[in-house]
Amino acid sequence: MPSTKVKTSTGKTEFSYTISTPTKDSAKSIDNKLPTVLFLHAVYLSSSIFQYQFSDPRLRRFNLVSVDLRLHGQTAGDNPPAAYNECDAAEDIAKFMDAIKLPPSHIVGCSMGTMIATQLAMSYPKKCLSLFLMSPLGLTEPADIAEGREEITDYWMEGAKSNDEAALLDALYGARQFAFSNKTTTLITSLVNATYPLVKKNWVPKNFDAYRTVTVDFIAHRKEHSMEELAQIKVPVALAHGLDDIPYAPEVSEVYFKRLLDAGVDATLHKVTGAPHFICVDPGKEVNDLLHDFLLQNLREVAPPIPTKETLSPWDRDLRKNGWDPEDDDDVLHII
Repeated sequence: MPSTKVKTSTGKTEFSYTISTPTKDSAKSIDNKLPTVLFLHAVYLSSSIFQYQFSDPRLRRFNLVSVDLRLHGQTAGDNPPAAYNECDAAEDIAKFMDAIKLPPSHIVGCSMGTMIATQLAMSYPKKCLSLFLMSPLGLTEPADIAEGREEITDYWMEGAKSNDEAALLDALYGARQFAFSNKTTTLITSLVNATYPLVKKNWVPKNFDAYRTVTVDFIAHRKEHSMEELAQIKVPVALAHGLDDIPYAPEVSEVYFKRLLDAGVDATLHKVTGAPHFICVDPGKEVNDLLHDFLLQNLREVAPPIPTKETLSPWDRDLRKNGWDPEDDDDVLHII
């Protein structure tokens, strides 16, 4: 994966990223003639969570770009400060976009990524053409969910400090329940298998403060945007909520949707049957249908043709090596 060095007000970071174009599964740069879609991932995992999006030929008619966020995946650099928040993260992404010369883009976020996407649209409006927010975190974090995030972090730190594999796996199991609602597919298992060595490298005792910052405090300490702040969003917004999302009931997205409408934002809300909180890995791929239609509705140019050759994601080989079997995941979600 390519990387680029970025300096912001919260430190120096070497962001690892991926680019897919209609003709290249893993490209070094975008095709400047095509619209660009930038993906911001959820907590715990990394860019490979967008496997189903980057391999979909309908979406591969565009430049697809993803970036590993601070202390996630293969991104490296200075640890973020304790007060690191969505404004800081939006600055990271804006500077990242400058570093690799991305044009104004359609921004897609999942869970934690939606916080950054929304702030990017408010703080750097010229960089955003639309927002597609999967499992949006737009309201104050409920206390019980914040406690669950804290528990996962405590288990991880206990295991990492004492080299207790059982405690590490308890943390992993809790994160998996949170993200995937007690469901699994071979893709989910593969994502976990591929990510585990990376988090064991990143979330070590010397990084514990930063680890807590990016996996708990960043999310749990967020504040609702005021109506005046939401009114700064001048691009179309689509929300997608999975109906099998255990941590957050559909009413959470419904309330946020109403706040957006009341602020004058051009917003729509979609509910996806059977999808967990990390909705982008739902094997039914209904979210891909919604994303594709949303992008077509908000293009400023004629839609490029759908590629006719097979499109694979940049992570295809690694995920297969870690246990992904696409045929097994086509139709069925298996209960853990």
